[in-house]
Amino acid sequence: MAIMGEQIKLARLRRNLSIAQVAERATCSPLTINRIEKGSPTVSIGIYARVLYALQLDDDLLLLAKEDTLGRTLQDLSLKHRQRASKKE
Repeated sequence: MAIMGEQIKLARLRRNLSIAQVAERATCSPLTINRIEKGSPTVSIGIYARVLYALQLDDDLLLLAKEDTLGRTLQDLSLKHRQRASKKE
């Protein structure tokens, strides 16, 4: 969470936006933006989404769990392999 908060803070600073400006655009309090930037786990995912939208980074949400290598491997292991019937002559 701390790394994500730092990345959001850097995105805000690159855009020359104050905490108050982002808070207004995301319709939350400046204190909430401060908590996000510090990586507080108590902030809801909905607020994170609104902040990313305010920073025009909402497409990044689509990247969450996109490459699920472990999940795909587990899925492949659990697939049943069909046995071919012997050829009838």
